[in-house]
Amino acid sequence: MINNDVLRSVRYMLNVSEFKLVEIIQLGGGNISQATLNAYIKREEEPGFVECDQRTMVHFLNGLIYFKRGKDETRPPLPYELPTNNVVLKKLRVAFELKDEDIIQILDQAGFKISKTELSAFFRKEGHPNFRPCGDQFLRNFLKGLTMKLRE
Repeated sequence: MINNDVLRSVRYMLNVSEFKLVEIIQLGGGNISQATLNAYIKREEEPGFVECDQRTMVHFLNGLIYFKRGKDETRPPLPYELPTNNVVLKKLRVAFELKDEDIIQILDQAGFKISKTELSAFFRKEGHPNFRPCGDQFLRNFLKGLTMKLRE
């Protein structure tokens, strides 16, 4: 899933402005202009669309955790992990303080069935025998379900 889709989905989910998205990215240690962000949240077919780079996405996800949960200055900064679908899922789970049961319920609401065992495979470390890469369709359904839950 491209990073721009995640940005747009979370923006809609939280019902925040572009200015707030810039603040969230800055919370995560990034530095981005309003014009660049506007290019990131455009649709692929719109003129001026620019694909969101990995670095900005890392700062956005870390900033989202700080935005939702608060930043504790006594703790070390969040790790810099390249945003695969699995990492995006993990960071959203942390930001919204979701348990496995919550995620299963969210996915069920979006019309996607998954067992707790299947879900735990997405959160395992890459290289673990039971690790399973998170697909685009799964992440889309999760974002859709989380949006439905938060915007009720």
